Amino acid sequence: MTVPVVQLDLTGEVCPFTFVRTKLALEPLPAGVVVRVVVDHPAAARNVPRSAAEWGQDVLAVRAEPGGWVIVVRRRG
Repeated sequence: MTVPVVQLDLTGEVCPFTFVRTKLALEPLPAGVVVRVVVDHPAAARNVPRSAAEWGQDVLAVRAEPGGWVIVVRRRG
């Protein structure tokens, strides 16, 4: 069974909009769906995973990549 992955490119967005848009993307999704969030704002690389965890989601990865960061979050039910 393949887990669906939703791509969310928030390049150019700043906090708090990065987390707000991440939360809005996650809310309608069923449990188990993974969202791959791309950000280039340093504060977002810290705040999006922290806020997602506080909201009860599974943060699977946070990694630096050329030009920004990738945050991988799995929707919990």
